[in-house]
Amino acid sequence: MTALEPRDGTDAAHLAPPATDAPSPDPLSDLPAAAVEGVLGRTYRALSIGIVSVVFLIAFEATAVGTAMPVAARELNGIPLYAFAFSAYFTTSLFAMVLSGQWADRRGPLQPLATGITAFGVGLLLSGAATSMWVFIAGRAVQGLGGGLVIVALYVVIGRAYPEHIRPAILAAFAASWVIPSVVGPLASGTVTEQLGWRWVFVGIPVLIVIPLALALPAIRRTASGPADPAAATEPYDRRRIRLALGISAGAGLLQYAGQELNWLALLPAAAGAALLVPAVRGLLPTGTVRAARGLPSVVLLRGIAAGSFIAAESFVPLMLVTQRGLSPTMAGLSLAVGGATWALGSFVQSRPRMEPYRERLMVTGMLLVAASIAVAPSVLIEGVPVWIVAVAWAFGCFGMGMVIASTSVLLLKLSAPEEAGSNSAALQISDGLSNVLLLASGGAAFAALGGGAVGAAAHGAVQAGASGSHPGAFAAVFLPMAGVALVGVWVATRVLVREK
Repeated sequence: MTALEPRDGTDAAHLAPPATDAPSPDPLSDLPAAAVEGVLGRTYRALSIGIVSVVFLIAFEATAVGTAMPVAARELNGIPLYAFAFSAYFTTSLFAMVLSGQWADRRGPLQPLATGITAFGVGLLLSGAATSMWVFIAGRAVQGLGGGLVIVALYVVIGRAYPEHIRPAILAAFAASWVIPSVVGPLASGTVTEQLGWRWVFVGIPVLIVIPLALALPAIRRTASGPADPAAATEPYDRRRIRLALGISAGAGLLQYAGQELNWLALLPAAAGAALLVPAVRGLLPTGTVRAARGLPSVVLLRGIAAGSFIAAESFVPLMLVTQRGLSPTMAGLSLAVGGATWALGSFVQSRPRMEPYRERLMVTGMLLVAASIAVAPSVLIEGVPVWIVAVAWAFGCFGMGMVIASTSVLLLKLSAPEEAGSNSAALQISDGLSNVLLLASGGAAFAALGGGAVGAAAHGAVQAGASGSHPGAFAAVFLPMAGVALVGVWVATRVLVREK
C-alpha cells in the first residue's frame, strides 16, 4: 500500500473525484526535488557513490585480511595470540568511536572520516611489515582507530544528508557493497598469499584508499560538513565521555589479555579490566541497555549481541577449515564468500517500504538464522560431513545478519535527534565493538584452554590436513557458546519497539 492509497480498505475508485478535462495535479509536484529522489538521484548520486566506496574498501580489507590471517599468525609464531589479531582492532576502535561521535557532532563528519581512512591505511602497512606477532597486533590496533573514526562518521553523514525514507536504501547499498569483496577478496587474498606471501595482502590494500578519498570527501564537504546547527554555539568536548572511552578500551584490552594468559595471575588484569569496563559501559551506553529496556536501549544491545556472536564465530572459520579439513587459504576464504551476497539480500529485504510494519519480526527471524548457522558450522569437525555445509550455513546466517544489522541502524537514526546522531551512533558502534572484544576474548580463552595453540605445530607456510594436532573440541568451544548468545538476541529483538499503551 502506498502513501496515496486509502488505509481503511475502501476501494480507491469510489473516492476518486469526478472526471474533468483538466489534468490531475501531481501530488508530489509541490515537494522539493531532493525529497522524491532515490539514493542515486541527482542530489545524492556523488555522495552515495563516495560513501559506498568507503564501505567497499572496508569490506575488501575484512575479507582479504581474514583469509590471510591464519598464514600470517603461523609464520609469526602467533597462533596462541590469534584472537588478539581480531580483538585489537575492536579494542582501539571503541575509543575512536566515542571521539568520532563528539568530533562529528561538533565539527561535522568530514575531518574524522578523512583522519580515519588515513589511520586505517597506516595500520595495514604496519601489520604488513611486522616481524613479530605483537607488532602485527599493534598494526591492527592502529587500523582499529581508523575504523572507529570512519564508521561513526559515516552514520552521521547518513543522518544529516539523507531524508528518513531513503535511509534504509543507502544502508542496503552498504550491505550490497560487500558482495564483490566477499567473492573477489578471498580469491585474490588467497592467491596472493600462496604465490607472493601474506604481507602483500596488507601492504597492497592501502592503494585503494585513494578511491574513497577522491569520491567521498568532496561530496561530504558539499552536503554534510560543519556542525548540525551552524548558528548554535559549539559545545566543548565532553571530557568525561572521552575518559570513559579510554576506560572501556583499556578495560577490554585487559580482559582480553587475561583471557589469553589462563593462570591465577591473570585474575589481576581481569579484575582491573572489569573495574574500568563497568562504569564506562554504564556511562557510554543508553540507560537500560544492560537490562534490555524497550526502545533505543534494546536496539543498542541487540546490535552488540548479533555482531559479537557472529564475528567471534566467523573469525575462527578459516582457521578451522585450514587446520582441520586441509583446505587452502583460498578455499577456506571462499567458503564464506556467498555470505556477502546473502547479507546484501537480507539488507535489501528490510529496506522495502512494505516490510516496515514487520521490522521486529524480521529481526527475530534474523537472529534465529544467525544462531542456527553458528551452531551448524562446527559440524564439519566430523570427517564425514562435507565442508560445503559451512558455506550453506553461513549463507543463511549472513542473510539474517543483513536484516538485523541494517534494521538496528535504521531504528537508531529514527530514534535520534540530529544533534544526537553522533553520540547515539557511537553508542551503537561501541556495543558492536565491545561485544566483539569480549566474545572474542572468551572464545579465544576457551580455544587456547582446549589445545587450540597446537594449531601452530604445523610447518610454517604448510597447509596439511590434521597437521596441527589441535583438538576439535577447541573449535566447538568457540562456536556453540556463540550460538547460545545469538539465541539471547532472539528475545532482545522482541523489545526494540516501544509498545503503545
